[in-house]
Amino acid sequence: MATSQTFPPQQQPRQPGIEADMKPLPQSENPHYRAAGKLTGKTALITGGDSGIGRAVAVAFAKEGADVAIVYLNEHDDAKTTRSRVEQMGRRALAIAGDVGQEAFCTQAVAQVMEAFGRLDILVNNAGEQHPTDDIAKISAQQLERTFRTNFFGCFFMVKAVLPHLQPGSAIIHTTSITAYEGNPILLDYSASKGAIVAFTRSLALSLSPRGIRVNAVAPGPVWTPLIPASFAPDQVASFGADTSMRRAAQPAELAPAYLFLACDDSSYMSGQVLHVNGGTIVES
Repeated sequence: MATSQTFPPQQQPRQPGIEADMKPLPQSENPHYRAAGKLTGKTALITGGDSGIGRAVAVAFAKEGADVAIVYLNEHDDAKTTRSRVEQMGRRALAIAGDVGQEAFCTQAVAQVMEAFGRLDILVNNAGEQHPTDDIAKISAQQLERTFRTNFFGCFFMVKAVLPHLQPGSAIIHTTSITAYEGNPILLDYSASKGAIVAFTRSLALSLSPRGIRVNAVAPGPVWTPLIPASFAPDQVASFGADTSMRRAAQPAELAPAYLFLACDDSSYMSGQVLHVNGGTIVES
C-alpha cells in the first residue's frame, strides 16, 4: 500500500455513493495475500457489502472459503461486481437490495440467506451513512433518525434476525468509527450513532457469551470508500486522510484482515472488543 496519498477533487451527488465512479478506484484486495482456509464451510452476511470496506471483507472471506451474502441499498452495479468476484473464487454469493433501517427488510434478508445457503455463521454489520453538518441547529429530526436508522438500528435489527440461526462459534462484527472515540465537530449524529454501536457491542458480547457467540467491532479511521466523495466537498476529498500520522487514508483492503481475524478462530478468546485500524491515532478504548 502507498505511504502517502492524495485524491483528485471529486464529489458524488448522493449517498451511499458508487465505487465505480471513484478516482482512483479503491483497493479491495491485497494481491500478495495467501489464504489458509480459515472460514471453510462457513456462511457470512455483510451489510454494506457492495463496495468499500464491505466489498473488501466479502472478498477476504471468500478467499478463506466462506459463502457470502451481501446486503446493499441500491448500488446494483457495484453489488454485481462484488458478487461476481466472490463467485470467481468458487464460492456461492447472494446480493440482496434493501434498507437495513427497516426491521422487516432485515428479517426478510436473513430468511433469503437461510433459504439459499442453509446456515449462517458470521454477521458483519457495516452499512452506514453520514451527513456533515457544521451546526447542531441544522440537524433535523429527520436526519438524526435517518442516520441512526442506518448506522445503529440496522445493526440491532440484523442481530435480532440472525440470532435464531447462529450456533456456538459464530461471530458478530460491527463497524464503528474513530469518531466514536475522538468525536468530530461536523459529524455529530454520525459520531453518536457509532458510539452507540460501541456500547451495543460490549453489552451484546456479555449477553451472548453463554451461547458461545462472540461479538466484536472494528473502528476504522479514514478509509477511501464511496461514502467519502458522496459526503464531502471536493476540496475535503482531496485532502482526505492527510491529518493521520501516516498522512493518508486507508485502502479497504487494509481493513479486511481485522474483520477476518474477528470472524475466524484466531480470535476465539476475544469478545466485546474493538480493533482500532486508524492510521496511528492513539485512542482511549
